[in-house]
Amino acid sequence: MFCMSINAQDYYIHAGKLFDAEKGKMLNDMTVIVSGNKIKEISKGFKTPNRLEDKVIDLSNSTVMPGFIDLHVHIESEYNPEKYLNTFTAEESEMAFSSLKFAKRTLMAGFTTVRDLGGSGVNISLRNAINKGEVIGPRIFTAGKAIGTTGGHADPTNGWKKSLAGDPGPQQGVINGIDDARKAVRQRYKDGADVIKITATGGVMSIAKNGQNPQFTIDEIKAICETAKDYDMIVAAHAHGDEGIQRAVKGGVTTIEHGTLLSEESMRLMIEHGTYYVPTITAGKEVAANAKIPGYYDELVVPKALAIGPKIQNTTSKAYQAGVNIAFGSDAGVFPHGKNAKEFIYMNEAGIPVIECLQSATIINSKILSLENEIGQIKEGFIADIVATRLDPTKDVKTLENIIFVMKEGEVYKN
Repeated sequence: MFCMSINAQDYYIHAGKLFDAEKGKMLNDMTVIVSGNKIKEISKGFKTPNRLEDKVIDLSNSTVMPGFIDLHVHIESEYNPEKYLNTFTAEESEMAFSSLKFAKRTLMAGFTTVRDLGGSGVNISLRNAINKGEVIGPRIFTAGKAIGTTGGHADPTNGWKKSLAGDPGPQQGVINGIDDARKAVRQRYKDGADVIKITATGGVMSIAKNGQNPQFTIDEIKAICETAKDYDMIVAAHAHGDEGIQRAVKGGVTTIEHGTLLSEESMRLMIEHGTYYVPTITAGKEVAANAKIPGYYDELVVPKALAIGPKIQNTTSKAYQAGVNIAFGSDAGVFPHGKNAKEFIYMNEAGIPVIECLQSATIINSKILSLENEIGQIKEGFIADIVATRLDPTKDVKTLENIIFVMKEGEVYKN
């Protein structure tokens, strides 16, 4: 016969600085007690455990924060010059195995939750495997495959020869008209998606000449948003051009991704409708830099990357000054996974105080995901997603690129 303790080990995290996301300030010398997968208690001073089985995690010289939430990643893959060829040569199983390292790298960078905004559908299986504890990675909310229009940014057959391209429809994420729009949303629901992603305008990375034209009618967007609401899903809209942005906002989307050519009128509309802006500055800088490398992108991509990429940071600055709600999203996958925290630096350069950058990646993003009572704060009763940096990011924002501690759901992955 053997004995088992009925009480699991608790963690006593000694935090030299603790970020209070709700109040937007740093607290000094705090103890966070984690029991199971939840935060049990938060107290002033460094508290010592009473039980032998409990463990102290000494972060008394560090800054402790809620796990970060990135609302825009593509976690299945990373861009490389062979991307388009891989469409025809790479098996889904190969993509699935490759995605494991991207998921782990993302978690180790301090991002305990991500929203995946479009891939092949492997992203759904990856989410499931992480939820089952079979592989290591962040909590994923995924769109499965994005929804576009024929020849639009999310048409998976762009650039293919006619005999291969065929005529993809709602099942493949391509719609034309209201009925198609509703069917595509329902197909995403059937496939197991958590959110809906549409490409409201042209895009930089697609093999098509226009990176900013509107590509949905407002009635199509309304049909998508109404149907998504029926299935308890929100809609994210990729959008660079201003007309497409305005149609997306009026149509009822929750977030505008990229928003490169946002006008003052679009900003006013976003404030009026409560629409969030997810800038993805890092991706803009990455594509602009790579477009200068001969042969790195298709010839149709290069002029779009040079025209669109450099503008996003300035747009972010204008949107912030106008009072638009800013949410954190990096577009990791366009650039290497695990580098998501660069977005904090670029947001700060755009004039957003570090505290507000941190809030965008915690409490604000948890609200967008309707998880504001579960994640995004270090608070009693919340899920124990906790990360730490050596330095105080309000003094040196670049420390956010060097995460020294990661806990997800009460389990330590990096210490």
